[in-house]
Amino acid sequence: MEEQRARTDGGPPGHQGGPSRRPPWARGGPGGRRTGSPGPWNFWNNGEPPRWLTGPPGRSADRLPWASTILLGVFVMAGSAFAARGQLDDKAPLDLFARLLLLAAVAVLLLRHRHPVVAVFGASAAATVYLGAGYPYGPVFLAVAVGCFSAVVAGHRRAAWSAVAMVWVGHLVVAHWLYRWLPPDDDSAPPWGQELGVAAWVVAIVAAAEFVRVRREQWAAQRAERERAEKRRADEERLRMARELHDVLAHSISVINVQAGVGLALLDTDPEQARTALTTIKDASKEALGEVRQVLDTLRTPGDAPRAPAPGLDRLPELVEQAASAGLTVTVGTDGERGSVPPGADLAAFRIVQEALTNVVRHSGSRTAEVRVGYGPGGITLRIDDEGPATGTDAGGSGNGLAGMRERAAALGGTIEAGTRPDGGFRVRAELPLPAGGPAHQKETP
Repeated sequence: MEEQRARTDGGPPGHQGGPSRRPPWARGGPGGRRTGSPGPWNFWNNGEPPRWLTGPPGRSADRLPWASTILLGVFVMAGSAFAARGQLDDKAPLDLFARLLLLAAVAVLLLRHRHPVVAVFGASAAATVYLGAGYPYGPVFLAVAVGCFSAVVAGHRRAAWSAVAMVWVGHLVVAHWLYRWLPPDDDSAPPWGQELGVAAWVVAIVAAAEFVRVRREQWAAQRAERERAEKRRADEERLRMARELHDVLAHSISVINVQAGVGLALLDTDPEQARTALTTIKDASKEALGEVRQVLDTLRTPGDAPRAPAPGLDRLPELVEQAASAGLTVTVGTDGERGSVPPGADLAAFRIVQEALTNVVRHSGSRTAEVRVGYGPGGITLRIDDEGPATGTDAGGSGNGLAGMRERAAALGGTIEAGTRPDGGFRVRAELPLPAGGPAHQKETP
């Protein structure tokens, strides 16, 4: 066992535990994976290259930009040859070394997605040597511009600025101090006014790269905000459907539960009354299935109209009838004149009353309830009272009834108050605001 433990720990036979003697590069990187042979980055940063050297992760970093780099290389080679024709008197002719420098400035750009810092410094170094050797001005600056653009967009702004500054400073040193010892022969210093053009070129490259970087960040932020908004809408829709299904099923199943108990109790002694209970169960389940289908209709292809209108306060008599079949006597009073009520507020008011009556059936010892609906200039006021007391028994509810009522009211900017009255009864009071121009005002009777 000791020998097995020693081998597991990486030591020789007989070695009992202790730190592993394997070299650092063989112990594995993050997550325990082995990094293989000792690479240049394996002795620091957990085997990963430094952050300043790499580009942002993504599909563009997984492949080399061969097509664009080859096209750029053809343009730089052909453009440099064309530009050299007009500078034969001032600059050295393009030879093999010049073409190798042009090729190197473009070839290093293959790494601009994976290692943008290497790309921009490599292109800038090749361009600086090219200018120092006295070769003609031309599209070699385009390679530096592409490298700078890639580095800035990848987030390595200081590296890009430093590389472009290196080309500019190198050009100044060569053009105004080292030209005596560098080719071509009999060269002279250019006027300082020419440096303004070079400075403008440098500023234009950096400004264009920064502009693209800012635009990409804005696009990414907008895309992320759209995704968050879509997720919020999807979450709100799921929550809305959950509330609808809860309210529909909770009320109907409560009625079914009560009537099933009545039917079982009277099956032998009063078959006719048991038949009536079973008929009520059938009607309640049929209505529940219809409302569930209506809720699930929203999952169909967007743009399809619902097959039936959403329930509203005009269906309160149906609630009263269903409550009566469960043994609950409900009286309904209305204060004010009903005007134009938006469908969303109408549905929320109906569901709040439905859930409040369901809670009376489940949790109250009272067999009577009172519903008051008040229509005012700014909204609808609902009040549902029962005489209590609470039974304290578990009637099979999910416990989400009051939470669902509060969510419905909050979605419209309204409030819900629910609690025990001083006389032992229970009251639910809801205020649902309506848009301007709603029902005419009339004070609610106490």
